[in-house]
Amino acid sequence: MVYDPVALTQELVRCPSVTPDSAAALDIVQNHLEKAGFTCTRLPFSEKGTPDVDNLYACIGGQSPHICFAGHVDVVPVGDAVRWQYPPFSGQIADGFLHGRGAVDMKGAIACFMAAALNWLESHELQGSISFLITGDEEGPSINGTKKMLKWLEDNGEVPDHCIVGEPSNPTALGEAIKIGRRGTLSSALTVHGVQGHAAYPHLADNPVHKLIKMLHRITARPLDEGTEFFEPSSLQVTGIETGNLATNVIPAQITARFNIRFNETHNATELKAWMIGEFDAVMDEMGGSYDLVFEPFGDVFRTRPGPLIDVVRDAVFRVTNTEPELATNGGTSDARFIKDYCPVIEFGLTGQTMHKVDECVALEDLQKLTRIYTLMLDGYFARF
Repeated sequence: MVYDPVALTQELVRCPSVTPDSAAALDIVQNHLEKAGFTCTRLPFSEKGTPDVDNLYACIGGQSPHICFAGHVDVVPVGDAVRWQYPPFSGQIADGFLHGRGAVDMKGAIACFMAAALNWLESHELQGSISFLITGDEEGPSINGTKKMLKWLEDNGEVPDHCIVGEPSNPTALGEAIKIGRRGTLSSALTVHGVQGHAAYPHLADNPVHKLIKMLHRITARPLDEGTEFFEPSSLQVTGIETGNLATNVIPAQITARFNIRFNETHNATELKAWMIGEFDAVMDEMGGSYDLVFEPFGDVFRTRPGPLIDVVRDAVFRVTNTEPELATNGGTSDARFIKDYCPVIEFGLTGQTMHKVDECVALEDLQKLTRIYTLMLDGYFARF
C-alpha cells in the first residue's frame, strides 16, 4: 500500500480538533500506524484547573538509533467561519491547494511524516526505531501534552535519541529554514499601588501611573543586547496597560502593565527576573510606594549544536528543494522547548504564511516535497547513526 500525504492531510483536517479536543484526529493517526505494526499508547493527562488532553505515542523497532517525530493535532479556533473561502474543516482542494484549519500548522506535516515513514518501512529493514509523539495540547496551555508525555517516555525507557518537530519552519518557501533553536520567553504582570483621589487635588492622592511610566522606561529605554551569531536581539514588548478607571478626573488606586521578553542565549530567566526587580526597586526607592510583580511560567532559550542530525536534515532539504536552508532560531515557542531537555531536536515543516489565519492552506506540491524530504531524512538518519 502506498500512503498519500494529501489524502492523509484531508483526513486530519476534516477533524474539528480545536484545543483541547482531538476530535478523532488521534484515532486516525493511531489506526494507520497500528496497521503498519506500530505499538500505540494513548496518554490522556489531566490537572486541576486545566483541560483534560488526549495524546498518542506510537513506536516501531524498540532499539537505537531512535528517531521521533513530534507534532500536534490540535488547532486554533477558526475565527469567523463566514470569512473562509471554503469551510474550515472541509479539506477542500482547489487550484493546487488544500484548504482548512491545521493544513499548515501542523496536520500537513504529520501526514507527510506518516506517509514517509509508512512507505519507507515497506521497502526497508528497520535497524533502529521510529516513533510518533503526537499531542492535543500544543496550541493551548501545553500542560497536559508533550511535557508530561516526555516524562512518561523517560519513566518507561522510551526516550528517543533524536527528534524532529514538524512545526512550520519556512517563512515563504519550502527549504528556506531549519529551526535549530528558539528564543526563551518570559511574561510578567507588574501592578503598582497608589492612593485614589481627585485629579484636581493630586496632593491628596498617590498616582501609581507616574511611577509605572518611570518603571517601564527603565526596562525599555535601552536594547537588552545586540543579538548573537544564531539569535536575533532580545526583545521586551509591553503588551497591555490597565487601570480599570473610566473617569477622567480620578487618579486610580493602582495600575497593571503586562509585558513579554523574548530572549536569546546571552540571558536566562533568572537573571532577567533579578534585573527587572532591581530596576523597579530603584524607582520605588526614589518615588516611594509598592508594587507586585508576577511571573508566568517561562520557556528557556535553547540551541541544538552542529552535528550529524542537522547535517542529515540539511542534506535532505537541499536534495529536494535545491536550496541551502538557513539555520534559524526566530519565531515563537514550540514543544521543542520541552524536548530539548531529553534529546537533540530540530524543527522542519511546511511554510507558515497562512498558519492561524482565515483560509489557512497548503500547496499540494509542498505536501509531496515535504514527504520526500522526510523520506530522505530517514535514509540519512539510519545511514549515519
